[in-house]
Amino acid sequence: MPTKDHYAAITTTLLVWGLSGALFGALFVGLYQVSWSLGLPGWQTLLVATMIAAMTTSAFYSAMPVALVGTMAGVLASISYLIAFGLKAELITIAGVAGVAGVAAGSLYAWMVTRGSRPLAEILNGLIAGLLAGGLLVLAFALTGWQVNMFVLAAVAVACVGTLFQLSDGWLVDRVAHWLPAMLSAPVVAGVIAAVVGASIWFIGGTTTALLDDRMTAALEEILSSIPSGLLGGFVGGALSGLLLEFLGFRLEAGR
Repeated sequence: MPTKDHYAAITTTLLVWGLSGALFGALFVGLYQVSWSLGLPGWQTLLVATMIAAMTTSAFYSAMPVALVGTMAGVLASISYLIAFGLKAELITIAGVAGVAGVAAGSLYAWMVTRGSRPLAEILNGLIAGLLAGGLLVLAFALTGWQVNMFVLAAVAVACVGTLFQLSDGWLVDRVAHWLPAMLSAPVVAGVIAAVVGASIWFIGGTTTALLDDRMTAALEEILSSIPSGLLGGFVGGALSGLLLEFLGFRLEAGR
C-alpha cells in the first residue's frame, strides 16, 4: 500500500514535471513564433522549436548544476554586453557572446567538479526526444489538418517530449554516456543553456525595439504576448504526462 511519503514524492515529482513543462512551453512558443517570423516553413518551425526547447528543458530537469552554471554565465555575459553596446545589440551576437561565456564557465566547472559525461548525454536524449516528438506532430498535423492554439500546441508538445524522454532515459543515456568525452560535457551543456538565456534576455528586454520597423516591432509584441499561453499549456501538459507515466508504473520520483 502506498505510504504518505510515497504520495509526497509523487506530488513533488508532478510539480517538477509541471514546472519543467512550463519552462518548455514558454521556450517552445517563443521559438516557434521567432522561427515563423523569420519565414521558416511550418514543419521546420515546429521541429526547431521542439528540439531546442527539449534540449534546454532536459538540462534543467536532469543536469541542474551544469544548467545553473550556464544560466549564470549567460545572464552575466548578456547584461555586460547590453551595458557595453546598448541598442546596438543583435540577437545572434548576444546569443553567441553568452554561449562562449557558458562554454568557458562550463570548462571551469568540469575542471573543478568531475561529473562525467552524463549531462551531455541527457541533453542529447532531449534532442532526440524533441526531434521525434516534432516529427510526430508534423505528421499528425499534415494528415489531419488540425489547427490548434498555442496553449494546446504547447501542452501536446510537452506531453510527447516528456514521454519519449522518460521512455529512453533509462537505456539511452547510460549507453551514450560511456563514449561521450567527459571534459566536453559540462562546457557544451553550459554553452547551450547560456546561449538560450542570452537570446531570452534580448527578447524580454526589448533592447532593439527602437531600431526595428513597425512590422518587426509588431512581431516581437506578438511573440511576447503568446508566451503566457505556452507557459500555462506546458505546465498542464507536463503535469498530466507525469501523472500518466506514474500511473503506468514509471517511478519518476526515483533517482530525481
